[in-house]
Amino acid sequence: MDLYGLTYEHRTWSTFGDGDLLAPFNPLRRVPTLVLDDSESLIDSFIILDHLDELAGPGRALIAPRGPERRAALKICALATGLADKAVSLLYERILHKETSQIWIDRCRTQIADVFAALQTERAAHSTQWWFGDKIGHADIAVACAIRFTQEAHPGLFDPVRWPTLQHHTSTCEALDQFRRISQPLIPPA
Repeated sequence: MDLYGLTYEHRTWSTFGDGDLLAPFNPLRRVPTLVLDDSESLIDSFIILDHLDELAGPGRALIAPRGPERRAALKICALATGLADKAVSLLYERILHKETSQIWIDRCRTQIADVFAALQTERAAHSTQWWFGDKIGHADIAVACAIRFTQEAHPGLFDPVRWPTLQHHTSTCEALDQFRRISQPLIPPA
């Protein structure tokens, strides 16, 4: 929302520790959740970003409005959010289950590594500062957030030597004031 120049209140609620606070706005008790001024709740990243692009207008939107450019960006966003979902599943498997499933752990790790490899190839094909041009977009943000979460939740799973272009991309995003202002450490449930 900082990148759009929109004012907002950011609450650092945890899906576990603050699930009861989230429930009235999102019965899934998931983040992100955006509560609009009229109390409508938007409960999925794609819906939230679509709404913000609509508010910003076509000249300031962070994704192409249509066509192959939009589909390419949405593909990267889908890979990044899918990666984050797998990293969350892997975290839950480790911290919530006394007896873990090695088959599930291996599957999640394989999916995560395959997505890192695909994103590395895709990002290396673009020589621009940002994934799809000269301004940051949804794909840039989604990838950086997914990698940051994965690094914090699963130290060592992301290998910056194996995926140097992704490491550079994430570092570039993380250096922005907008990222530093809202950064909060991952605190897994006890």
